Amino acid sequence: MFGTLSYNKQKMIIIVSFLTIPLLLLATFTYYPALKLIYYSFTNWDGYSPEKPWVGLANYREVFSNPDIFKVFTHNFAYFAMGIVQNIVAIYFAVVLNSKLKGKNAFRILLFLPYIMNGVAVAFMFGYVFDTTNGSLNMFLNSIGLTGLGQTSWLGTEGLVNYSLASTGFWRFMGYNMVIYIASLQAIPNDIYEASKIDGAGPFQTLWRITLPNMKPVIQLNLFLTVTGALEVFDLPFVLTKGGPAGASETYVQKVVDTAFAYNNYGLASAMSIILLFFVVIVLLVQQLVLSRGGDK
Repeated sequence: MFGTLSYNKQKMIIIVSFLTIPLLLLATFTYYPALKLIYYSFTNWDGYSPEKPWVGLANYREVFSNPDIFKVFTHNFAYFAMGIVQNIVAIYFAVVLNSKLKGKNAFRILLFLPYIMNGVAVAFMFGYVFDTTNGSLNMFLNSIGLTGLGQTSWLGTEGLVNYSLASTGFWRFMGYNMVIYIASLQAIPNDIYEASKIDGAGPFQTLWRITLPNMKPVIQLNLFLTVTGALEVFDLPFVLTKGGPAGASETYVQKVVDTAFAYNNYGLASAMSIILLFFVVIVLLVQQLVLSRGGDK
């Protein structure tokens, strides 16, 4: 059969054949559920009833008019702030461990290891770290004489709980970002650094004028992942605090899950998910607009 077809037609058939199954899987497990989610956001479905009463934009109005829903976004700010610090520290370690340092591979492995650990296991482990009475953090603070801080309830104080949880994410994901930045550094031609040395550029000038500008696309990617990750935090507060104390650590995704599975309001939860998706898109567009200024046209 193929012998009677032209080369271009044969190539097109092969390409379509290889793409059919991935596209079918993508449509089945991504696009179809997404369309159903949009449909459910306009209904008052309880999750199990065959009836799905149409309510139009009522769920979206509820999200924007209910302060109990939108205020949880303020809890995500701690994760965003800690994520920015995490990227700065990751760039620092990437620059250091990309130099001619003895044992740098061992340090890379040690810093990357937390990322491969299970998220729930990490949460349980830090539950013992932050324990008020027998936690290793308070025991360490007491041992060095900081007895005032050594009695702190890290997961029970409203002003500290989100930053305590975010520091767990910092510990887990910093090594991953560091590896990404190391790969970016290794893609920079050495000729540029040699030319800068000849021109008399110091270490700070080299970092600011050569290293960071050449890492800009990767920094943009990691910042986008940091912001979206901060908006989508779920596992840490769910495992460690259940949203407490008094809802001070409840995140937006936790609110969505509780709305769907605890209160059986799948319509409202679907609308909240769609709004989160739009927020992520808006963040991406704003980030691209801000970070692309001054770049190549």
